[in-house]
Amino acid sequence: MAQIIPTPDGTCIRDYIHVNDLAEAHVLTLQYLINGGAPLALNLGGGEGYSIEQVLAAVQRVTGSKVPRRMASRRLGDPPALVADPSRARELLHWKPSYTLDDIVSTAWKWMRRNSASGMAASTNSHRIRQGPH
Repeated sequence: MAQIIPTPDGTCIRDYIHVNDLAEAHVLTLQYLINGGAPLALNLGGGEGYSIEQVLAAVQRVTGSKVPRRMASRRLGDPPALVADPSRARELLHWKPSYTLDDIVSTAWKWMRRNSASGMAASTNSHRIRQGPH
């Protein structure tokens, strides 16, 4: 059996934000620059992240469908967690994400249903969870 990734549920953690939160941060950055702020680089994210298991649970909650999955070995060099430090964006732009993980998934699901030929393509694809070293 593969070694579990050293995270609470054994799956990778990533920091996701809603596309509208990203757009809002860009608008605030433009306003900051227009008002004389110096050019800058910022990390945008929630600062905590979600595991693959948490994302799949949100997908199941939002869609009402079980997500097929298959465990696979961890990719070589894949870090257990990648999470943004958005403190500078909060300090300079007074920005923080406002959408939840369920909001992110719901928006993506609605878009997929409107734009998919079958409307259900997302629920028929197999998803893989990578865990343990390769």
